[in-house]
Amino acid sequence: MVVLSKPAIEHFSIVNNCKPPSYFSGVPLIDLSKPDSKNLIVKACEEFGFFKVINHGVPTEFISKLESEAIKFFSSPLSEKEKAGPADPFGYGNKKIGSNGDVGWVEYILVSTNSEFDYNKFASILGVNSENIRDAVNDYVSAVKKMACQILEVLAEGLKIQQRNVFSKLLMDEKSDSVFRLNHYPPCPEVEEFSGKNLIGFGEHTDPQIISVLRSNNTSGLQISLKDGHWISVPPDQNSFFINVGDSLQVMTNGRFKSVRHRVLANSVKSRLSMIYFGGPPLSEKIAPLPSLMEGKDSLYKEFTWVEYKKSAYKTRLADNRLVLFEKIAAS
Repeated sequence: MVVLSKPAIEHFSIVNNCKPPSYFSGVPLIDLSKPDSKNLIVKACEEFGFFKVINHGVPTEFISKLESEAIKFFSSPLSEKEKAGPADPFGYGNKKIGSNGDVGWVEYILVSTNSEFDYNKFASILGVNSENIRDAVNDYVSAVKKMACQILEVLAEGLKIQQRNVFSKLLMDEKSDSVFRLNHYPPCPEVEEFSGKNLIGFGEHTDPQIISVLRSNNTSGLQISLKDGHWISVPPDQNSFFINVGDSLQVMTNGRFKSVRHRVLANSVKSRLSMIYFGGPPLSEKIAPLPSLMEGKDSLYKEFTWVEYKKSAYKTRLADNRLVLFEKIAAS
C-alpha cells in the first residue's frame, strides 16, 4: 500500500463538489463479434474518443493471473517495492507522476513491451517471483495487443481506408514503442474529511500514443471529460475493456477523432487496480493526417516523428494540451 501521513494529503489535488458518483449510462458499448461494430467504433471515436468493448477474446486466465501477481507486489511493504524503482521511466513509482511536479494518490509499475525490461528488479522483493510477473505481463500484453490491432483494423475499415492495417501495423512493428502500466490506487479514508470533495488519484490528461486499452478491477474512480468539459464517472466493469483514442490517432485522423481527457479519483474504501496497454508507433515513425482522410481539407497539424512528440510530451504537465505545439496556425 502507499502509506502517506495525514498532513501530506493537503499537498494533493482536490476536486470540489464530488458527491457519490452518478455513473454515466451513455458510454458506447461495442461488441467486437458483431458485423456493425466498425460503424459504432467510428461514431464512438468521433463523439467521445472512448468506448467499452465486450467479446474481446482476451483469455480470463491471463487477466486473473496478472491481477494476482500485481496484488502480491503492491501488497508488499513500501521498502520492498522501492527495490524495483525508482521509475526511470520504467520500474516502480510512488506518488510522483513524471518529472514536472505532478503527483497523485497512486503507485505503479511501468514496463516497455518491446525491449528487455529488467524484471530482476523484482527478484529481491520478499514473496514476489520476478519470472511469474514477467510471464503474466507478457501473456496479457500479447492478448491485449492482438485485440487492439483488431480494433484498429475494424476502425480503418469503418473509415473506408483501403489499407486496413494502416494503424495496426504501427503496433505490430518490432520497433513499436508501446508500454504497459499497472496502477494501484490504495483506499484513502482521509478523503471523507473533505466533505463534498475528492482526492485526485491520477490527474486529468490525454494519452499521447495511438490507442490505450484499459482494464480495472470492480472499483470506481475513472472519469472522462465530455466535449463540453463536463466530467462524468464511468461505471467499473472488470470483465470488459475500455478504449481511449490517443493524441497520435487524433492527428492521423486530422482531428476527426479526439483524444479523450480522463482522470482517476481516489476511493475512500476500496483499492483500485488498473492495467493499461499504450499502443505506440516506432520512434522514427512520422505522424501526420492520412491523405485518404483529408477530403480536400487542410492539415490541422504539422508532421512530426513519434520521438519528437514523446520528448515534447515529457516536458509538459499532465493537464497541458500537448498537441497545441504541433497545430498549424491558420493564416490571418
